[in-house]
Amino acid sequence: MKEVNRLALPAILANIAEPIIALVDTAFIGHIGTEALGGIGIGSSLFLLFIWVLTQTKTAISAIVSRHYGAQTLEKIQGLIPQVLFSVLILGLIVAFLTDYFSLHLLRLYSAEGQVLEQADKYFSIRSKGFPLVLCTYTIFGIFRGIQNTSWAMIISISAAVLNVILDVVLIFGIEGVIPKMGIEGAAWASLMAQAFMLICAIILMFKKTPFRFRLSNKLHSELKYMLGLSSGFIIRTLALNVTFFLANRYATSYGDEYIAAHTIAVNIWLFSSYFIDGYANAGNALSGRLLGSGNTSELFRIGKKLMFISIGIGGLLGFFYLSIYPWIGSFFSEDLAVLTLFNSIFWIVIVAQPLNAIAFSFDGVFKGLGRAKFLMNTLLIASFLGFLPLLILGDYLDWGLYGIWMAFVLFMLIRALTLFMEFRKSYFSI
Repeated sequence: MKEVNRLALPAILANIAEPIIALVDTAFIGHIGTEALGGIGIGSSLFLLFIWVLTQTKTAISAIVSRHYGAQTLEKIQGLIPQVLFSVLILGLIVAFLTDYFSLHLLRLYSAEGQVLEQADKYFSIRSKGFPLVLCTYTIFGIFRGIQNTSWAMIISISAAVLNVILDVVLIFGIEGVIPKMGIEGAAWASLMAQAFMLICAIILMFKKTPFRFRLSNKLHSELKYMLGLSSGFIIRTLALNVTFFLANRYATSYGDEYIAAHTIAVNIWLFSSYFIDGYANAGNALSGRLLGSGNTSELFRIGKKLMFISIGIGGLLGFFYLSIYPWIGSFFSEDLAVLTLFNSIFWIVIVAQPLNAIAFSFDGVFKGLGRAKFLMNTLLIASFLGFLPLLILGDYLDWGLYGIWMAFVLFMLIRALTLFMEFRKSYFSI
């Protein structure tokens, strides 16, 4: 248990740094106007869609590094690391160029128009410049996790979150006579600067604390093909996940500005919770890979079971916390009465879903560490296209509004939680 907490607690703090950045951006921008709030919701959703898909090299490299760490053969993958980092850097630059060029077309897929579209484009066109920074940073974080260290990522992420808050205040609202008010563009520049800071810190720590260096070889590493296979499975899985968020945003936007604003608040709280719970999933990721490499399968099965119960407890505590601040939490993000009324009408669904999220995330982490990319991919495809999508369409047809969107999310998480739990129970233990 001590080892689990040693990895999980720093991972929790590192994980919540990014959603804290999004929450702070949302809170500041929400007081500027409903259109700006909707714009940042759509712009950040599109940015995170690409990030979640493209940073799957972090999960793949973590699984490989942790396996070699457990087998005490890290020297065998010293040539793999620079090849992976160079690949994600090139990928990030290409994605940054293409998404910036086609930003308006991409944002219109969310049914955004008018002032909301204009605000979203301002935000995303700046954030998109950070793709190569984020991809490289997250890949290095995966290396850190593989060698059983989540503290370095925590220190970097928290420092960047603090920096982002300071820059938000300065750039969004300006300093009279020194820096003009930049509004939503200020929020985007603040996040971009924080991401550059994170990459610089990650590179310094990798050089000082790990055996890996940027020494490229003309010969492709033998593990590169395996890593690409893992990454492709994780990428398809994450694409399915992001389809659900994309469709949810698209439907919410089509209902009106107040709906997408209320939905944006709920999504940001949902993501904050998921990153919080996911800290123990990250511990499961690191430990399962290491234990697989060392051949200690009995300990692996015990750890998986313990992680599930811990995560359920955390999910329950989050649910009670949200319930205790239900009447006030929405006003932190917006002063618009219509937005707050809509948000309060569906926030209970976010609360109810927390234990389900906990089960799904805990086993996600374990199966990622074991390299079960294909199984995780199939689970997400089923949950997305046989669960979430049909209920979303039905809810829209029956005019359920945001209720339909969030009930579809609950079904999506229920399918994931049950499928992952049943597979782990069948393969590894019985309760």
